[in-house]
Amino acid sequence: MAEFKSGFVSIIGRTNVGKSTLLNNLIKEDVVITANKPQTTRMAIKAIANRENSQIIFIDTPGIHKPKSKLSETMIDTAWSSLKDVDVVLFMIEATSKEVGKGDTYILDKLKEIKKKTILIINKIDLVPKENLLNLINIYKEKYDFSAVIPVDSTQSKYGDVVLDEIEKLLKPGPKYYEEDEYTDQTLRQMAEEKIREKALRFLDDEVPHGIYVEVEKFKDRKTKQKEEIYDIDATIYCKRESHKGIIIGKNGQMLKKIGQYARQDLEKTFRVKVNLKLWVKVDNKWDENTQILKKFKYTN
Repeated sequence: MAEFKSGFVSIIGRTNVGKSTLLNNLIKEDVVITANKPQTTRMAIKAIANRENSQIIFIDTPGIHKPKSKLSETMIDTAWSSLKDVDVVLFMIEATSKEVGKGDTYILDKLKEIKKKTILIINKIDLVPKENLLNLINIYKEKYDFSAVIPVDSTQSKYGDVVLDEIEKLLKPGPKYYEEDEYTDQTLRQMAEEKIREKALRFLDDEVPHGIYVEVEKFKDRKTKQKEEIYDIDATIYCKRESHKGIIIGKNGQMLKKIGQYARQDLEKTFRVKVNLKLWVKVDNKWDENTQILKKFKYTN
């Protein structure tokens, strides 16, 4: 029987390249939120892939971008900090790139400093002809000595085992850090906050989502009269402007109702119990400078 292996893997790349979508496919669970908007991921979230001969602990990180606030600075610091403690790095780029841009050059320079085993993941291969893809692979191979190069379409689950197999080859023998039925280190409260934010990201105008923060203020487990388990969850969506508050609530409260409805459905699927979700909206134009809130987004190993 093969010796059991384990290790930590960080996924890094620019914003909106598909890191979180890939991770959910690798874990086969909706561990991290996804939305077709940049800077969806704000914190380093651990996700665990349990295999027959290995346990791979992934760290999904915020996308690398030019910081414009204390929150942005914290997010980028979280992404770089996660690289220090891992065994393997997945560096993700888009197949539509024609050259190594400034952002990816910056990431490559960091990778050269830390000298970790790195796999290049080229995402969105369905969008380009094969010859363009081969040319891009050659360009990146000239820039860095990758342990492997894997072209993928992160929305397709068939690529998951290919990526996991390559990671497993690079890991050393090690113990199980988590139980086999665990697939994330997030608390139920954190998962609820992220699911609510995900729905806001999906349904709101582009200028609103990155100015919001979700805080669960009550998370209580109880039994109904029919002895059915139910979670009572009260959460507040904080936004930076009064005008944003109006957009989030919507005409006759319809937008807030829509966010709550879809979030509740996802949470019931994830938690496998009934959820009673209540949402409020408040304005706090400096929430993203609040040190207590920013602590939540800092990387801890």
